[in-house]
Amino acid sequence: MLKNLDPLLTPELLRVLAAMGHGDVIAVADANFPAYSVAGDKPLIHLAGVDSLRTLQAILSVLPLDTFDDEPVNTMQVVGDAQAEPEAVRRVREQLLARLDPVPAIRSIERHAYYAEARQAVAVVLTGETLPYGNFLLRKGVVF
Repeated sequence: MLKNLDPLLTPELLRVLAAMGHGDVIAVADANFPAYSVAGDKPLIHLAGVDSLRTLQAILSVLPLDTFDDEPVNTMQVVGDAQAEPEAVRRVREQLLARLDPVPAIRSIERHAYYAEARQAVAVVLTGETLPYGNFLLRKGVVF
C-alpha cells in the first residue's frame, strides 16, 4: 500500500505510467473499444466498472500531459458527425481537463485513424465506460 496514490492506480498501471517517456501515448478505452486486438502484445489493463472520467482523474493525478504538443489529448470522432462532442468527452473536458494548468487542447480524429494511433500506444486501459466514444489518447509530458 502506498500513501497519496489514487486506489485505481494498480501496480500494473503504475508500472506502465512510470516507464513511459516524454511523447509516449497511453490509450484509455471505453467498454465497446476493441481493446484486445488494438493492444496486441502490449499491456492491457482492466478497470472494469470504472468510467472514463474517473479513470482519467486517477491517471492524470500522476501523469503530466505534453505541453510541447498543441493537442496532447486525442479522442475518437463521432462517425458521420466529426463536429459532435460525445457526452463522455464533454464530461472529461468540463470536469477534469478544464481544471488543469495549462488546460490541454483536445483533438478528435477519425475512427480508423484513432485505432491506428491507439495501436502505437504503450498500453491500453480498458474501462467500464458505457457512453459511446469514451476513448482518449494521452501524450505524456515532462516534469519540470
